[in-house]
Amino acid sequence: MSALRRFRPDGLGARFALLLVVALVTANLIALALLSFDRARQDRAALVEREAERIVSLVPAIEAVAPAVRRAIARNASTRFSRVSVDAEPLVGDTPRAPRSTALMRQLIEALGDRPLRAAVRARPDREGQGGPAMIAVSIALSVPEGEAAQWLNVVSRGYRRRPEGPDQEIFLIVLGLSLALVLGAALLYVRRLTRPLRELADAARAAGRGDRTARVAEAGPREMRDAAAAFNDMQGRIARFDAERMRTLAAVGHDLRTPITSLRIRAELLEEADAAPMIRTLDEMTVMADGLVAYARGARDAETTRDIDLADLLRRLCGERGAEFDGTKAVAVTGRPVALRRAFGNLVDNAVRYGGRARVHLSRDGPDAVVTVEDDGPGIPPERLAAVLEPFVRGDDSRSAQTGGAGLGLSIAQTIVAAHGGAITLENGAEGGLRATVRLPRTKGARSSQAGT
Repeated sequence: MSALRRFRPDGLGARFALLLVVALVTANLIALALLSFDRARQDRAALVEREAERIVSLVPAIEAVAPAVRRAIARNASTRFSRVSVDAEPLVGDTPRAPRSTALMRQLIEALGDRPLRAAVRARPDREGQGGPAMIAVSIALSVPEGEAAQWLNVVSRGYRRRPEGPDQEIFLIVLGLSLALVLGAALLYVRRLTRPLRELADAARAAGRGDRTARVAEAGPREMRDAAAAFNDMQGRIARFDAERMRTLAAVGHDLRTPITSLRIRAELLEEADAAPMIRTLDEMTVMADGLVAYARGARDAETTRDIDLADLLRRLCGERGAEFDGTKAVAVTGRPVALRRAFGNLVDNAVRYGGRARVHLSRDGPDAVVTVEDDGPGIPPERLAAVLEPFVRGDDSRSAQTGGAGLGLSIAQTIVAAHGGAITLENGAEGGLRATVRLPRTKGARSSQAGT
């Protein structure tokens, strides 16, 4: 069973095609068996009909000559497939009750009149042991002059296959091949149209998993696909509204915290310097956190219009302003919000400069994606915390503490913006130290085809 699963196609279209092939081959084999059976039946019926006509014409010819020469005439009438003899006893005993034997008996009586005769029709086994052509045995009493011994005309005929099997098999294979090609061609075209909405739904689901709340699926195709697309679009809308409400709440909390923090700072500055210093440091940290909340919420719910962006130009300008090194491919187009993407990459570059001393930015293409790496020469992040630092208010080790500034929202803001563009951020420590942040963004579709053709 495991071997069968290993060879079973994985795609829906391939499985449907395999099902069609099996069904068509099975149906054609059954049709071939039925046609072969019907042909054998027709061959037997034709043989019985021919032999009956031959016997009916043979009886008057033999009875027209003297009894002494009848045996010689019968021998001359014998053929390769039929043996004719005139004997003193009938070759056939009682006529079988089989339908074909009874029908032959009735046909001979109608043609020859009421005279003693017996007939038997049997199927002669072929080489494979199956029912082959019919074998006919007939015994007819001949009229003889008074005083002469009784004579019986005994005829034994065996059927033969008039048509060779080779051409039939070739014709069957040709018909089977044509039917498979035509049906599979039409079916695969239909399956391709049927599965296209499934592929679009899978692509949209992957984009939604990366955090892209703008991903939608066209509600077209069969009813079940329309229902699935409508359910997915409704789910995306609900999640987007929930995220928007959550970000509005975060922004409101961050904004409202500024007023009491400012009031407390003013009062702290009226105290003695020794007493005020620790309070002011704590209030400064709270201010950074409040500002981070506002920035985090603004980055997630920015209503900026999306458009095509030259990512190389955006990164080159950004690195020039922040003193980072840039090395990248020319003219890599992505579709997105330029201000939001500038904020995301700016946070990554700022982190690299702040914690690693300098930042190196590299841009390249990898299939349908644009890949941006930001590297620094810092101490890196413990491996167990690499995934966690992308969450809000999570920082790395002690080297990335509040003393260096920040509330642990820079990477989270970058992650939120990149995910909203259908991309993803991964972090890893370099082999020789430092942190490497890798950003993958889907390139603009029109730009992919034009760049592939150049």
